[in-house]
Amino acid sequence: MARDVVMRSIEDGAAQRCVDLIRLASGDWAFVECRRDPEDGHGWRRVAAPSGGGASEAEALAAARRAVAWLAEEDRA
Repeated sequence: MARDVVMRSIEDGAAQRCVDLIRLASGDWAFVECRRDPEDGHGWRRVAAPSGGGASEAEALAAARRAVAWLAEEDRA
């Protein structure tokens, strides 16, 4: 049975936010933003459900850059 697989994670400079690029079981790509609260020890938590990204990793990354402010800002730094 095919499953969704995180293929790449991109963390912010403070290691408290990340964006996962996901290869869906359908073959499409999506992304999801996650956050980590160091004081609770739980680890990463999804901020929202995965969002559509397109037919390739590059399309999913472009969609994430449009949707996730800190990711776009880090790209400009």
